[in-house]
Amino acid sequence: MKKGNILSALEKNGLIAVLRTNTVERAITITDALIEGGIKNIELTFTVPNADIAIRKITEKYKDWRGILIGAGTVLDSATAQIAHLSGAKFIVSPTFDKGTALLCNLYQIPYIPGCMTVNEMKEAMQAGAEIIKLFPSNIVGPAFVKNVKAPLPQLEIMPSGGINLDNMGDWIKAGCRIIGVGGSLLKPAENNDFAGVAKMARAFVREYQLQTEEMSNQYVSF
Repeated sequence: MKKGNILSALEKNGLIAVLRTNTVERAITITDALIEGGIKNIELTFTVPNADIAIRKITEKYKDWRGILIGAGTVLDSATAQIAHLSGAKFIVSPTFDKGTALLCNLYQIPYIPGCMTVNEMKEAMQAGAEIIKLFPSNIVGPAFVKNVKAPLPQLEIMPSGGINLDNMGDWIKAGCRIIGVGGSLLKPAENNDFAGVAKMARAFVREYQLQTEEMSNQYVSF
């Protein structure tokens, strides 16, 4: 799958579920629930023990499903990025910017989404080829930060991650974010092994995302 197609699919699907858990089996079960609920972008973090095995099993399971993208998260270096890529990850996400990882992802034409907190970090990441910047932790700065940064840098695609929930997701979309990373609030039911609850929560997030983006589109049309 070409890099441009992956980037387009990430934006089209909109939501990226950040999956942290403690076993490969739970990662697969939670992924099943997320996909059942309509979420197609899933970032499986390398804090999951044997994350590479989980990514390989999930990508194999859903290889014939159109639009499902399994990526790797908490990738701190190029060695881990290489393992993730060989395991089938379609995109790489990090809480920080790492030049070596950026170079590796450029070589293999894999979307790299590094975590940044300052405009200077974002500029450096963009110069290294990152087309989406993860604002992390986004709850520290809030949606107003995105609007202020995009004023001088309108070409910047910012994905907030950290503290996103059903109540504030619309604020981020209104600030100009088209891709949203969601973790704790989405996966809360999994803490009690309520995987049907995860699917229900996923449907709620997908519905809210669609409502908010449609509202934004209608506002542009009205102009």
